[in-house]
Amino acid sequence: MECYRWTAAGTLLLAALILSSRTARSEEDRDSLWDAWGSWSECSRTCGGGASYSLRRCLSSKTCEGRNIRYRTCSNVDCPPEAGDFRAQQCSAHNDVKYQGQVYEWLPVSNDPDNPCSLKCQARGTALVVELAPKVLDGTRCYTESLDMCISGLCQIVGCDHQLGSAVKEDNCGVCNGDGSTCRLVRGHYKSQLSASKLNDTVVAIPYGSRQVRLVLKGPDHLYLETKTLQGVKSENSLSTTGSFLVENSSIDFQKFPDKEILRISGPLTADFTIKIHYAGVADSSVQFIFYQPIIHRWRETDFFPCSASCGGGYQLTSAECFDLRSNRVVADQYCHYYPENTKPKPKLQECNLDPCPASDGYKQIMPYDLYHPLPRWESTPWTACSSSCGGGIQSRSISCVEEDIQGHISPVEEWKCMYTPKMPVVQPCNLFDCPKWLAQEWSPCTVTCGQGLRYRVVLCIDHRGMHTGGCSTKTKPHIKEECVVPTPCYKPKEKLPVEAKVPWYKQAQELEEGAAISEEPSFIPEAWSTCSVTCGVGSQMRLVKCQVFLSFSQSVADLPIDECEGPKPVSHRACYSGPCSGEATEHTPEEARLLYGSLQEFDELYDWEYEGFTECSESCGGGVQEAVVTCLNKQTREIADETLCVSSRRPPQLLKACSLDPCPPR
Repeated sequence: MECYRWTAAGTLLLAALILSSRTARSEEDRDSLWDAWGSWSECSRTCGGGASYSLRRCLSSKTCEGRNIRYRTCSNVDCPPEAGDFRAQQCSAHNDVKYQGQVYEWLPVSNDPDNPCSLKCQARGTALVVELAPKVLDGTRCYTESLDMCISGLCQIVGCDHQLGSAVKEDNCGVCNGDGSTCRLVRGHYKSQLSASKLNDTVVAIPYGSRQVRLVLKGPDHLYLETKTLQGVKSENSLSTTGSFLVENSSIDFQKFPDKEILRISGPLTADFTIKIHYAGVADSSVQFIFYQPIIHRWRETDFFPCSASCGGGYQLTSAECFDLRSNRVVADQYCHYYPENTKPKPKLQECNLDPCPASDGYKQIMPYDLYHPLPRWESTPWTACSSSCGGGIQSRSISCVEEDIQGHISPVEEWKCMYTPKMPVVQPCNLFDCPKWLAQEWSPCTVTCGQGLRYRVVLCIDHRGMHTGGCSTKTKPHIKEECVVPTPCYKPKEKLPVEAKVPWYKQAQELEEGAAISEEPSFIPEAWSTCSVTCGVGSQMRLVKCQVFLSFSQSVADLPIDECEGPKPVSHRACYSGPCSGEATEHTPEEARLLYGSLQEFDELYDWEYEGFTECSESCGGGVQEAVVTCLNKQTREIADETLCVSSRRPPQLLKACSLDPCPPR
């Protein structure tokens, strides 16, 4: 007879097994009360995303737990442009039905925050809005800019994978659940340069497939579009009135105001768009633009090339070719080099045809390939002249794979035969030394001993070796004369101000400034003031002022160059008064008195950085770049000033603009 001893762990395990068995039976009993799910119904729509349902029947006389209906999405293909809006179709179905004795043409009212799944329509030409049905048809979008759909009168969440209840969203590149690596953010600024011989100019070229396009023109000039389809068909749109319309099947939203124009295209663009400006006034205009550009050229690894030997052991390699994703063809490597994000994969090498070669006339040794004659090798042409005489340029050369036969004759062969060694670079930097630049000497003493006078300095053009030379631009030459102030009164002694004096700026300094809110329009956003530089007497405070814009499509804040914000820039320096340094009346110098009464103009209100157009394109075809020119300007005289006078303002970031994107003609 065998005896069993139950431990505490064994007792708990038995209890768990009993509970699990009861739970399984409970779930089985619950499910057994339902009949099997029925087949799926027809889709509520033929395109644009609809809904289908399936039913099941309760087999018990009691109430069954769970739902008797389930839904799924269907027909998740885009509708043709001529199909129109699904909600608008439902409103127009009531055009022939009288409402309060009168027939109206009904237009959809979208994006109702309270009840997005009711059919609310507005009579054309009136303010009359009526709920024509408590529920829209299944598959109607809850909101115009969302995939969420109405099902049985309720708004259901739909992810970019078209699954109900999914929270998956598209990235900025339009890829569902993507990581944003298939596109790049392009942001820039254009400033018109009036010319008697030019009536228009190109602002920016936006390629096929770009998304979230936004341009803002400020000034008297006008925007217009030129498009070119992949088939080469060109067209032009004047953008003469405010409204929403289709250009090459891309939805355009254009707003025209007396002093500015706003262009929005959600994308993706179905053609190459060129945004141009038509000069219409004597004043300058500026254009800010931002969009996400797809990376349409990517490296693609090839299959292994044929073996270098038919027997006895050889080698074979892979290579990488630049592939155009929109035309599905291989293009020149330079297109892939245009994107810094692209990294060319390294070739792979493997052995092949290792079986021994057949021998004739008895035993015959097959000599290795490279003992008959040298292996194929890379050869290069001489370097071209440097593209710049100073400041860093580039020079290029041609590289080819060649083979030398037994007689010493050299002939070009396929590149894969040389891939066993790295390919030599075809471009290298040159003339990296600095260009000649202006060097300003120390200022002379002020020409007066009190009040306002002048001071002078010597400015020389110096090369990278420190030698006096020529070649410096006269436009950037620092000024050799400026006003100076000696803080000594010429006629009056120091004045005393009583401690209890109510100086004009003191109350302002104590008041809380109203915070500026970030919006979709570029605006100045000041940070908090620093603490006063002194604990008593007159000191100074500083703060950082940024030009920022809210990007609604990515729900993020972007920093912009200072000159892209309108209106006066908030001051970044101000005087502060921390009270007298003793209980006695305080004696102020004239300089302190001027600070107290706010009579001196802040330098950052007088001088600031500004963009002055772009440099010429670095390439004539095949893709190049233009760099924005930044100068320090006197805001009152609009004259170029010494860069040291703009030191209190943050220097704007370097801006690059793509140009000459058309492929180069074959050689």
